[in-house]
Amino acid sequence: MALCILYSRGRFGIEAPPVTVEVQLSGGLPAISIVGLPEMAVRESKDRVHGALVNNKFQTPNGRVTINLAPADLPKEGGRFDLPIALGILGASGQLQTETLERYEFIGELALSGELRPVQGVLPIALATRASGRALILPRANAAEAALVEGLEVRPATHLRAVCAHLDGIEPLPLQSGSERIQAQPVYPDLADVRGQEHGKRGLEIAAAGRHSILMIGPPGAGKSMLAMRLPGLLPPLSESEALEAATIRSVGGRDPFDPSRWLERPFRSPHHTASAAALVGGGTQPRPGEISLAHHGVLFLDELPEFDRRVLEVLREPLEAGWIDIARAARQVRFPARFQMVAAMNPCPCGYLGDSTGRCRCSPDQVARYRRRLSGPLLDRIDLHVEVLRLDVEQLTRPAARATETTAQVRARVMAAHERQLARAGKSNAELMPAEIERDCALDAAGRKLIEQALTRLALSARAYHRILKVARTIADLGGAERIDTTHLSEAIGYRRLDRGVKV
Repeated sequence: MALCILYSRGRFGIEAPPVTVEVQLSGGLPAISIVGLPEMAVRESKDRVHGALVNNKFQTPNGRVTINLAPADLPKEGGRFDLPIALGILGASGQLQTETLERYEFIGELALSGELRPVQGVLPIALATRASGRALILPRANAAEAALVEGLEVRPATHLRAVCAHLDGIEPLPLQSGSERIQAQPVYPDLADVRGQEHGKRGLEIAAAGRHSILMIGPPGAGKSMLAMRLPGLLPPLSESEALEAATIRSVGGRDPFDPSRWLERPFRSPHHTASAAALVGGGTQPRPGEISLAHHGVLFLDELPEFDRRVLEVLREPLEAGWIDIARAARQVRFPARFQMVAAMNPCPCGYLGDSTGRCRCSPDQVARYRRRLSGPLLDRIDLHVEVLRLDVEQLTRPAARATETTAQVRARVMAAHERQLARAGKSNAELMPAEIERDCALDAAGRKLIEQALTRLALSARAYHRILKVARTIADLGGAERIDTTHLSEAIGYRRLDRGVKV
């Protein structure tokens, strides 16, 4: 009887729990069995591994091979365990030196030729491997992603034989350390490309400065989507820890190939209005992050907001407040981070042209009311800014673009200055202030209290809307460099509660 032990990583949410790969050879009829809650792709690993060993002239064991993936109660999925299983068989059968196996963790899917194919979710694996103090051997195609983790010894390989040669001390694998990670700065669309829409740009600047959610209301083609796509460029650059958090979620998301060259870029997610609740917040038998988690530290853009299923929109209420989402299943629960900035857009009525100067709208008041009732009051309460985006007139649209228009870089400078004031005062953005902090940092004078009392009475605002008005006013004051909120800041903040007025847009 021979036993070989190697180390690898599984997946649970956005974490990479350790998996010990134990390979035992014993007498009996030739057979390979894998235990430890393997799903189908893992059970099929024995066929891929057998083909890779045969095609590379390795000896296959004549007796029984038992492969245990511990811990036994953690579900195992994907082809990531092919490489450690193959190495375990070679080590247990004496075809591979095992003295150095303990200092490595292995990950990779095997082709029948023995080539290593990339796997998903390498970034959380790399972070966990660094914490364990081991080095990581993985497919060459995943090396750039793993190299984002500074201080980790990464050994990329293209073939099973290359890994064996490294472990036998014949030819070391090349070293790709975290110092080689890509540092290219992201490039975002420029705000100067948007003609007119000064009111929309002002709302976008306030939203960026205080991390507020924003809803833009206007006719088709007015520029709502163009404005939304320029919000990530107005936000301050991601810190290294924020960039790694966001990149980790994209790495395990599995919907789009992860591009390591864009790891410093703020996410911008724009799901279609037919998206399901599971697609938006995450789910599945083995829970995966949804759009709100893929937008972590970035922007979630919901275009045609009333066209989303109302039950789908309601699931956004808790994550907007908490900054995370818990996905519960019968056996376990997964928490995904979801601290995103929501930007939404909608038409003022079903046809989209209510209030248009051409008078083309023929929607009845009942149709308009029914259209807007698709958005619940609790959801609208959680949106800080309701901004009107009107249709451009012919002159604004056709005349040569004025170069005096502010660029993204100019607006971002003001946003960053306001954000620094918030961090110095409270250690967080204004949108994240708690009630006690609002009382402390958003105090009003007598004139301000009188104004907000009138607004609360006339608009029948909720306590949540009241707090959000104060936070928006605090952001407006920060943009102006003011120490205290005055009636000018407060009046502008109240003006952004457009849908609370119960009048036509």
